[in-house]
Amino acid sequence: MTMRFLAVMLLSMTSAMAAHGSVTKAAFGTMPDGTAVDIYTLKSDAVEARITTYGARIVSIKTADRDGNMADVVLGYNTLEEYLADGKTYFGAIVGRYGNRIAHGEFKIDGKTYRIPQNNNGNALHGGTTGFDKLVWKGREVAEGVEMTLVSPDGDQGFPGTLTVHVRYSLHHNALRIDYSISTDKATVVNLTNHAYFNLSGEGRGTILNEEMMIAADKYTPVDAGLIPTGVLASVEGTPMDLRKPTVIGAHIHDDFEQLKLAGGYDHNWVLRGANGEVKTAARVYDPESGRVLTVTTTEPGVQFYAGNSLDGSFKGPSGMAYSKNTGLCLETQHFPDSPNHPSFPTTLLKPGVTRHSLTTFTFSTHAK
Repeated sequence: MTMRFLAVMLLSMTSAMAAHGSVTKAAFGTMPDGTAVDIYTLKSDAVEARITTYGARIVSIKTADRDGNMADVVLGYNTLEEYLADGKTYFGAIVGRYGNRIAHGEFKIDGKTYRIPQNNNGNALHGGTTGFDKLVWKGREVAEGVEMTLVSPDGDQGFPGTLTVHVRYSLHHNALRIDYSISTDKATVVNLTNHAYFNLSGEGRGTILNEEMMIAADKYTPVDAGLIPTGVLASVEGTPMDLRKPTVIGAHIHDDFEQLKLAGGYDHNWVLRGANGEVKTAARVYDPESGRVLTVTTTEPGVQFYAGNSLDGSFKGPSGMAYSKNTGLCLETQHFPDSPNHPSFPTTLLKPGVTRHSLTTFTFSTHAK
């Protein structure tokens, strides 16, 4: 065996390892009750993502700008203690059992009324007072990623049924893929999503108002004063909600438009084109400053675009900069808010014997000036 052959073999092995990436695990702190929390670091040749078992949340995503400079493009913290101190933002977490809002925290299944703790202006938000974001999940290393598992007992936050949830994060070159798998032993409602806040300029580098947003939707779900959908699927045509072509986020966020005033900016669900369950483009974000592009694809029927309207500077990120209004944006792929109370919406009912699967992918690229 020649030295040249050995060198070629070594290069091939190194290239293969880079393509498939690596996964490492480390301690991330301890909960007040003594439960250990871990963090997993996923690395590919293009992206590094860190995922913690606390809330199954994305802690950071590092990717290059058009000049090859790496930066963290999601909002988060360096320590578990900082996440525990922040009961407002849901940074990077898997939220559930029901992501987004349920009116008055009530819904019916087969004529029986279930009540969820009201934690948002008289409504239930992201699963109630102790949602999935506040729980420690069980992590397991898998090929190119980590699988997070949580078993939510019957009656948890008022929801019926023992719910078993698997959320798998895997990194494939420049794409972070999230696979959801959910089953129950009793009829229940469920709507899981990831609540990462993105800033493509990099964490701590200003607001997202100069970034360009495209959402592949002709309709959205207008809301009332409590941010609960009215039940109407309204056309975006002729409104600031028309993001079918790339639009600077700050261009219309302050328009004299009732829906924007009710939410303090963008915080609405868009009705995506394409059938529920098929993979489709949900949104694309472009940051002219860095050249970074985020493309979101999903099998879900909707996406909640939230422009970080409620960030108020109470918390600081790893850069030391305060997380102020509009310093990050969320693209929460989901079923529609308050679906259990709107029979015309795609159903969030899950029955025993059925395993629900869904997929969302965040793909990062760059665009030249």
